[in-house]
Amino acid sequence: MTKLDSKDKKILEIFGKNCRLPFQKIAKQTGIPITTIHNRVKRLEAEKIITGYKASVDQRKLGKMVSAFIAVTVDYKLLKAKKMTQNELAEQLLAHPAVEFSAMVTGTSDIIIKARVADTDALSQFVTVYLRNLDGVEKTQTSVVLNEAQPKSL
Repeated sequence: MTKLDSKDKKILEIFGKNCRLPFQKIAKQTGIPITTIHNRVKRLEAEKIITGYKASVDQRKLGKMVSAFIAVTVDYKLLKAKKMTQNELAEQLLAHPAVEFSAMVTGTSDIIIKARVADTDALSQFVTVYLRNLDGVEKTQTSVVLNEAQPKSL
Protein backbone atom coordinates (compact mmCIF):
# COMPACT_ATOMS: atom_id res chain seq x y z
CA MET A 1 0.00 0.00 0.00
CA THR A 2 1.30 3.42 -0.95
CA LYS A 3 1.45 6.05 1.76
CA LEU A 4 -0.05 9.39 0.81
CA ASP A 5 0.96 12.61 2.49
CA SER A 6 -1.25 15.67 2.91
CA LYS A 7 -0.18 17.14 -0.45
CA ASP A 8 -1.12 13.93 -2.30
CA LYS A 9 -4.47 13.87 -0.50
CA LYS A 10 -5.20 17.52 -1.37
CA ILE A 11 -4.39 16.89 -5.03
CA LEU A 12 -6.56 13.76 -5.14
CA GLU A 13 -9.44 15.54 -3.41
CA ILE A 14 -9.42 18.32 -6.01
CA PHE A 15 -9.02 15.82 -8.87
CA GLY A 16 -11.99 13.88 -7.50
CA LYS A 17 -14.15 16.97 -7.86
CA ASN A 18 -12.75 18.21 -11.18
CA CYS A 19 -9.97 16.31 -12.95
CA ARG A 20 -9.88 18.91 -15.73
CA LEU A 21 -8.78 21.73 -13.44
CA PRO A 22 -5.42 23.08 -14.67
CA PHE A 23 -2.42 22.47 -12.41
CA GLN A 24 -2.01 26.25 -12.11
CA LYS A 25 -5.44 26.56 -10.43
CA ILE A 26 -4.74 23.56 -8.20
CA ALA A 27 -1.49 25.25 -7.16
CA LYS A 28 -3.37 28.45 -6.35
CA GLN A 29 -6.03 26.59 -4.31
CA THR A 30 -3.58 24.45 -2.35
CA GLY A 31 -0.46 26.59 -2.09
CA ILE A 32 1.53 23.69 -3.56
CA PRO A 33 4.01 24.70 -6.31
CA ILE A 34 2.85 23.77 -9.83
CA THR A 35 5.96 21.66 -10.50
CA THR A 36 5.29 19.67 -7.32
CA ILE A 37 1.70 19.08 -8.44
CA HIS A 38 2.86 17.97 -11.88
CA ASN A 39 5.42 15.56 -10.39
CA ARG A 40 2.97 14.22 -7.80
CA VAL A 41 0.29 13.54 -10.42
CA LYS A 42 2.79 11.73 -12.64
CA ARG A 43 3.90 9.61 -9.64
CA LEU A 44 0.29 8.87 -8.64
CA GLU A 45 -0.42 7.77 -12.22
CA ALA A 46 2.75 5.64 -12.37
CA GLU A 47 1.83 3.97 -9.07
CA LYS A 48 -1.69 3.29 -10.42
CA ILE A 49 -3.33 5.34 -7.67
CA ILE A 50 -4.80 7.53 -10.41
CA THR A 51 -6.00 4.91 -12.88
CA GLY A 52 -7.76 7.16 -15.35
CA TYR A 53 -9.93 10.18 -15.94
CA LYS A 54 -13.60 10.11 -16.83
CA ALA A 55 -16.61 12.32 -17.24
CA SER A 56 -19.30 12.33 -14.59
CA VAL A 57 -22.58 12.06 -16.50
CA ASP A 58 -25.99 12.95 -15.10
CA GLN A 59 -27.92 9.91 -16.32
CA ARG A 60 -31.26 11.56 -15.51
CA LYS A 61 -30.59 14.16 -18.19
CA LEU A 62 -30.18 11.27 -20.62
CA GLY A 63 -33.61 9.93 -19.70
CA LYS A 64 -32.53 7.29 -17.18
CA MET A 65 -34.70 8.38 -14.27
CA VAL A 66 -34.90 5.21 -12.14
CA SER A 67 -32.06 3.46 -10.31
CA ALA A 68 -32.28 0.20 -8.43
CA PHE A 69 -29.98 -2.11 -6.54
CA ILE A 70 -30.82 -5.70 -7.31
CA ALA A 71 -29.64 -8.59 -5.17
CA VAL A 72 -29.21 -11.73 -7.26
CA THR A 73 -29.22 -15.22 -5.80
CA VAL A 74 -27.28 -17.62 -8.00
CA ASP A 75 -28.43 -21.10 -9.01
CA TYR A 76 -25.05 -22.84 -8.67
CA LYS A 77 -26.25 -26.17 -10.05
CA LEU A 78 -27.40 -24.51 -13.25
CA LEU A 79 -24.18 -22.49 -13.48
CA LYS A 80 -22.17 -25.69 -13.08
CA ALA A 81 -24.25 -27.43 -15.75
CA LYS A 82 -23.60 -24.47 -18.09
CA LYS A 83 -19.89 -24.57 -17.14
CA MET A 84 -20.11 -20.98 -15.94
CA THR A 85 -18.67 -19.34 -12.85
CA GLN A 86 -20.32 -16.80 -10.58
CA ASN A 87 -17.76 -14.26 -11.77
CA GLU A 88 -18.71 -14.90 -15.40
CA LEU A 89 -22.37 -14.35 -14.50
CA ALA A 90 -21.46 -11.07 -12.77
CA GLU A 91 -19.55 -10.00 -15.90
CA GLN A 92 -22.47 -11.01 -18.13
CA LEU A 93 -24.80 -8.88 -16.02
CA LEU A 94 -22.42 -5.92 -16.26
CA ALA A 95 -22.45 -6.21 -20.06
CA HIS A 96 -26.17 -5.31 -20.12
CA PRO A 97 -26.69 -1.61 -21.03
CA ALA A 98 -28.92 -0.99 -17.98
CA VAL A 99 -26.30 -2.25 -15.51
CA GLU A 100 -23.84 0.30 -14.10
CA PHE A 101 -22.26 -1.87 -11.41
CA SER A 102 -21.94 -5.57 -10.65
CA ALA A 103 -20.16 -7.21 -7.71
CA MET A 104 -19.98 -10.59 -6.04
CA VAL A 105 -20.93 -10.25 -2.37
CA THR A 106 -21.42 -12.25 0.80
CA GLY A 107 -24.65 -12.49 2.73
CA THR A 108 -28.12 -13.56 1.66
CA SER A 109 -27.41 -12.88 -2.03
CA ASP A 110 -24.48 -13.68 -4.29
CA ILE A 111 -24.29 -10.73 -6.69
CA ILE A 112 -25.41 -7.11 -6.35
CA ILE A 113 -26.04 -4.99 -9.42
CA LYS A 114 -27.04 -1.38 -9.87
CA ALA A 115 -29.35 -0.79 -12.80
CA ARG A 116 -30.45 2.55 -14.24
CA VAL A 117 -33.40 2.72 -16.62
CA ALA A 118 -35.91 5.22 -17.98
CA ASP A 119 -38.86 4.39 -15.75
CA THR A 120 -40.47 1.72 -13.57
CA ASP A 121 -41.90 -0.04 -16.62
CA ALA A 122 -38.40 -0.43 -18.01
CA LEU A 123 -37.20 -1.66 -14.61
CA SER A 124 -40.02 -4.20 -14.51
CA GLN A 125 -39.07 -5.42 -18.00
CA PHE A 126 -35.39 -5.64 -17.06
CA VAL A 127 -36.10 -7.69 -13.92
CA THR A 128 -38.94 -9.93 -15.12
CA VAL A 129 -37.93 -10.49 -18.74
CA TYR A 130 -34.14 -10.31 -18.70
CA LEU A 131 -32.87 -11.09 -15.19
CA ARG A 132 -35.31 -13.78 -14.11
CA ASN A 133 -34.85 -15.65 -17.38
CA LEU A 134 -31.05 -15.50 -17.33
CA ASP A 135 -29.34 -18.86 -16.85
CA GLY A 136 -27.85 -19.00 -13.38
CA VAL A 137 -30.24 -16.52 -11.74
CA GLU A 138 -32.34 -18.25 -9.09
CA LYS A 139 -34.10 -15.19 -7.66
CA THR A 140 -33.81 -11.44 -7.35
CA GLN A 141 -34.67 -8.79 -4.79
CA THR A 142 -34.99 -5.22 -6.06
CA SER A 143 -34.57 -2.02 -4.04
CA VAL A 144 -35.49 1.16 -5.91
CA VAL A 145 -33.33 4.19 -5.14
CA LEU A 146 -35.37 7.09 -3.80
CA ASN A 147 -32.58 9.66 -3.54
CA GLU A 148 -28.84 9.56 -4.18
CA ALA A 149 -26.35 11.37 -1.96
CA GLN A 150 -23.34 12.91 -3.67
CA PRO A 151 -20.48 10.40 -3.89
CA LYS A 152 -17.27 11.12 -2.02
CA SER A 153 -14.37 12.10 -4.22
CA LEU A 154 -11.69 10.51 -2.03
